[in-house]
Amino acid sequence: MPHKPDNTAGVTPADVTQLVPPAQAAELERQVAANTDAYFRKTKAIVERMGDKQVTYAVFMRRPVIFCPRLVVEWLEKMAAARGVKFQIDLCHEEGTWVGAGEPLLYLTGPMSQLVDLETLYLQKLGPACVAAYNAYSMCCDLPNARFLAMDARHCAGAEMADMMAYAASVGGRAARRDVGAAGFIGNATDATAHYFGNDKGFGTMPHALIGYAGSTLKAAELYAETFPGEQMTVLVDYYGQEVTDALAVCNRFPDAAQDGRLAVRLDTHGGRYVEGLDPQASYAVLERHVPNAIRQYRTEAELRWLVGTGVSAAALFHMRTTLDRAGFFNVKIVASSGFNAAKCKVMASVQAPIDIVGTGSYLPDHWTETYATADIVAYDGQPSVKVGREFLLQK
Repeated sequence: MPHKPDNTAGVTPADVTQLVPPAQAAELERQVAANTDAYFRKTKAIVERMGDKQVTYAVFMRRPVIFCPRLVVEWLEKMAAARGVKFQIDLCHEEGTWVGAGEPLLYLTGPMSQLVDLETLYLQKLGPACVAAYNAYSMCCDLPNARFLAMDARHCAGAEMADMMAYAASVGGRAARRDVGAAGFIGNATDATAHYFGNDKGFGTMPHALIGYAGSTLKAAELYAETFPGEQMTVLVDYYGQEVTDALAVCNRFPDAAQDGRLAVRLDTHGGRYVEGLDPQASYAVLERHVPNAIRQYRTEAELRWLVGTGVSAAALFHMRTTLDRAGFFNVKIVASSGFNAAKCKVMASVQAPIDIVGTGSYLPDHWTETYATADIVAYDGQPSVKVGREFLLQK
C-alpha cells in the first residue's frame, strides 16, 4: 500500500455518512450517464447483474506533473455521498508535489458497480490541472521575483475548465513559492475562481476596449481614476502604438500614484510591430547596452524574437524601464503580457528582463494529449491483477 500523506494541502476526505438530497443525487447521476463512455455504462449493468467486486484503481499520467488532486477528490466524495457508499482514496503524493511520468498519483477503492462509470469524468478533472500546474510552476521558478496574474479564463472551454486552470495556477504558484521562494501567482482575472488565490475578487483594470471607448490612453486612465478613485491602476499603453508616449503622459497626469507605486503600465504589444521607438537595429542596441552577452549565445529563432523582435520583447521591456526611470518614475511597475508561456519566461529570466508582473494564460497546456490521465484496475476483491505491461501500477 502506498504511503498516504498526512497533509494534502487542503484535500481532506468528506463525510459521506450524510447523503445528498435526492434531487441533487438524481442530477449527478444524469450527468454521469450522459457524459461517461458507453462501455463503462454497459460494464456497470453487467456487474450489477452478475455480482459486484471490490476493486482498486491506479491513476497515473505519462509525463511529469505537479499533483492537483483537490477537484477530483471533492467530486468523488460527492458521488460517493450521492450513491450512499464510501470510496477509499489513497493519495500517493501531497498537493503541489512533483510526480514523475508513470508514477501512480492515487489509488481509488470501492465497489466496481459504483466506480466503473465514473472513470471518464474523474480523469477529466485531474490530468489538465496537473499539467497546467506544472507549467505554472516552471514559469514562477524561472521568474521568481515577478508576480503572476492568471488571465486564462477567455482561453478556456467553459467555466469548468476555467475553474481547473485557476486551481492549477494557484497550486503551481504555491509550489514555486515553497521550493524557490518565488512570488508566484498572486491572483487571477475572475471573481468565480479568486478564492484559489486567497482573494475575494479578480484583479484587473482596463481592456483595450476601454481605450478605444475613451478615445485616448490618457482619457481612459482618467475615466478609470474617476470611477474607481484611490485604486491601484494598470494602464494598457499599446492601443495607439505609442507605448512610451502614452506611458509618460499617464505618469505625468497621476504623479502621486506614480510616486506611491499605485500605477503600472502594461505592455501587450502584438507580434505584428515593434514597441514605439524600436526597430531591429534599435532593439539589438538596447539589449547590447543592458545584457551584452545575451545575443552572443546560441538562440533559437523563437528565443531571438522574444529578445529583440516584435511584440513584448526583452528589448521592449528594457526600453520602457529606462524611459520611466529617466523621467523619474522609478516606482511605476511594468506588467508584461502577450504570449508569456514557460519558454518565453525562461528567456526573459536569462537576461533578467525588468518585469514586475506577468499577465498570462499561456500556462495552459500546449499539447492536449499530454493532459490525458489514465486509470487501470489493479486489484479485484484484494487480488492483484492488471493488464500486461502495467505491472508497475500494482500496489507495493
